[in-house]
Amino acid sequence: MYHYKKNLALPLLGAALLASSTCAAADILAVPDVVPFAKSAAVPAAVKNECDLGKKLSSYLNSYGASQFDQVVSTSKAPKGAKKLSLSMTQVQGRRGGAWSGAKSVQVKGRLTRNGKVLGTFEALRVSGGGVFGGYKGTCSILGRCVKALGRDIATWAANPAMNSRLGDL
Repeated sequence: MYHYKKNLALPLLGAALLASSTCAAADILAVPDVVPFAKSAAVPAAVKNECDLGKKLSSYLNSYGASQFDQVVSTSKAPKGAKKLSLSMTQVQGRRGGAWSGAKSVQVKGRLTRNGKVLGTFEALRVSGGGVFGGYKGTCSILGRCVKALGRDIATWAANPAMNSRLGDL
């Protein structure tokens, strides 16, 4: 009977070590709470003030990132070893008037790092005319479609990053 317990201890110890290493190697993505506009970004004032694009993009990065990573956290709460996404909106094209005033677009530039090492960089663009019944949608709604698609594009890229990637409609 003594040999049975001794032989059982080794597999249990191996399973415990495997479980602890799996937890330590969790793939965590850190995203900003609000994606900022670049200082040089050309963004209509009404869009900046009314559309809340930075918060929406962050929210979409969180929701789409959840299917790509073990955990998505705020960059301010990122544990050591997390992949950190740094990004900014570099251009927003979106005059008032919904689809009647032309196509709307959002362009983003960013990079992914882990422990200070750059894992990948990207530029992304999404353009929308509003889709079905686009003429009846407002500018913020159409730009919201753009940032939703960008959230999916960027979260998917972050799971398998590369240098100088071009995402979305680029």
